[in-house]
Amino acid sequence: MLEEIGRQAEEMNADLVVLGARGSGFMRHVALGTTAERLLRKSKHPMLVVKQRAHEPYRRVLAAVDFSQWSAPLIGLARRVAPGAHLVLLHAYEGPFERMLQFASVDEATIAHYRLQARQEATQQIHALVASAGLEAAHRTPCIRHGEASLAVVEQEQEQEQDCNLIIIGKHGRNMAEELLLGSVTKHVLAESAGDVLVSTERRA
Repeated sequence: MLEEIGRQAEEMNADLVVLGARGSGFMRHVALGTTAERLLRKSKHPMLVVKQRAHEPYRRVLAAVDFSQWSAPLIGLARRVAPGAHLVLLHAYEGPFERMLQFASVDEATIAHYRLQARQEATQQIHALVASAGLEAAHRTPCIRHGEASLAVVEQEQEQEQDCNLIIIGKHGRNMAEELLLGSVTKHVLAESAGDVLVSTERRA
């Protein structure tokens, strides 16, 4: 099955591979499943993992960005898959070496100072990303949250005021060096999200 899906995608030069999360080999809230995870490790094609019955077009898309080379292509993919949808651009940040500083019992005022600097830098970067993509104000919402990225994405999806019915995330993140590995944040989001997840395999050169 895995080899056949991969072969067909390559032969067709597929724009998108779609997998149902309730199919054989999938455990919806526990693991992505053997077939999907193995495909994602090697695939050159974006992959949509469908977890819910389709009842309307995607109206709000949550794009997880970390300002790595995987982030910018997310916006273009979102426009192709969900044209007209409102785009929520989420970046989760932590202060530099924040956990190590806490472990070393560094005073909270110092940690808060570094955390504020990290937030200011993230704010500048997310506005630069919005500007470079040419996103109109009415069609996007920048969102910056403090915390661990994988938890922030799932929590943001579940917040009713955002009401996103699709998450789009890069195959890897800024710290991924090994192409055959699947990013840990991506794996967590695929396992824990309630809605559909679109994984982009494109990165900016």
